[in-house]
Amino acid sequence: MRLLLSVLIAGVLASCALHGKPLSSEPTEAGFAAWVKDFRKQAKRDGVSKQILNTAFSNVQLNQDVLKRDAYQPEFVKPVWAYLDTAVSSTRVKNGRSKYQQHRALLEKVAAEYQVAPSLLVAIWGLETAYGATFGGFNVVESLATLGYAGRRAAFWEQQLLAALQIIDNGDIAASQMIGSWAGAMGHTQFMPTSFQERAVDYDGDGRRDIWGSFGDVFASTANFMQRAKWQNGESWGAPVQLPRNFDWALADSSVKKSVADWRALGVKGLSGRALPQTAGEASILLPAGHRGPAFIVLPNFNAIKRYNNSTAYALAIGLLSDRVAGASAQALNWPKNAVPLNRAQYKEMQTLLTQQGFDTKGIDGIFGANSRKALRAWQLQTGIVPDAFATMQQLERLRQTR
Repeated sequence: MRLLLSVLIAGVLASCALHGKPLSSEPTEAGFAAWVKDFRKQAKRDGVSKQILNTAFSNVQLNQDVLKRDAYQPEFVKPVWAYLDTAVSSTRVKNGRSKYQQHRALLEKVAAEYQVAPSLLVAIWGLETAYGATFGGFNVVESLATLGYAGRRAAFWEQQLLAALQIIDNGDIAASQMIGSWAGAMGHTQFMPTSFQERAVDYDGDGRRDIWGSFGDVFASTANFMQRAKWQNGESWGAPVQLPRNFDWALADSSVKKSVADWRALGVKGLSGRALPQTAGEASILLPAGHRGPAFIVLPNFNAIKRYNNSTAYALAIGLLSDRVAGASAQALNWPKNAVPLNRAQYKEMQTLLTQQGFDTKGIDGIFGANSRKALRAWQLQTGIVPDAFATMQQLERLRQTR
C-alpha cells in the first residue's frame, strides 16, 4: 500500500531523528560513527554479546560504494530477452550440468528429502552466484550498517543487520568470513540474514549453518526455502506455448487463472507438438514481451520461484535454466529484439499520462509494475490496441497526442 507523500516524509524525518541520521543529503563519517554507537547499544539489548559486537564492528567504515549502488537507478531497464540471454546462456547451462554431475549424489539426496527438483537448486545457485564464482565480495556487516545509517528503507536494513550479528553470535560464521553482496545477500545462494535465520539448515551436522562453505548446508537451505515457498514436487514451473489466432489477449494476465484443461480448450498448445505441463492447481498465460513475443503458461511453481525473487524475468530464467540443466534442449523463442525499451523517464511519463487520462497507475515511479500494467491494459482496451499490457514507444507517442 502506498503512503501519502506527507506521511512518508514525516516518517523519514522521524526515522532520522530516532537513529541519529543526518537530515542533510550527505552522510558523514562522524554521523556514521554515532549511528553505529547507538545501534550497538540496541543490539546488545537484543542479546548480541559485547565480544561479537567488538569483533564485527572493529574495522567497519561508511562504505561509499554501497551508497552509490543503493542510489543507482539505470536510465534504461534491460528488456527481458537481453536478461535471459545472459541468465540462460550456453555457458551457464554447460556449467550447471557439470555442477549437477559433480554434486549429483548430494543434490538428489537433499532434493528427495525436501521434495524439490535438484535441477531447480542448481539453477538458483547458478543465477545467484554463477555456481559460487562470486559471492559479492562485501563485508556484510559493513554493508548493512552503511545502509542502515544512510540507505533507503532504514528499518529494513537495521533488521537485516541485527539478524547478521545474531548469526555471527550463534557461531554459524565468523564476522570476517560473512561475505556477500552490497545489499547483504550471503553465500552460494544469496540468503538475506532474516531468510537465513528462518530457513538455513545445518545439513552436515557440524553445528553451523554454513551457506558459504558446506554444499550440504547450501543445497538443504535452498531446498528448505523452496519447500516452504510451496514448491510442488513433480510438477513443472511452466512452458512456452502457442496461442490460437483468435486468442483473447486480455486473458494473458497473472490474475486470470484457469485449469490446464480449460486453456487447452481455448486452443493453447505446447510448442513443437509438446504436451502442456500438468498441475493440480491453476495456470496463467504470461506475455513478458507483449503479443509479438513468446507466450508462456505458468503454473503454481512459477509463483514459488517468485518468492525467492519477486521478478517475472528472474522466475522465467530459473525455470528455463532448471529445464536445461535437467537435460532439456533449447526452444527457439521469437523475442521482438528490434523493440526499443522505454527508459525510466519515459515509463514515468507513461504513468503520468495514463493517470491523467483516468487510468490510475497508483504512483509515478518509473517502475512498470502490476498497477501500471493494469492501467495500460485498460487504456489499450478502450483505444482498440491489443491489450497485452506491454509498454512501447509507439503507445507512449499515442498517449502524448491524446493528452
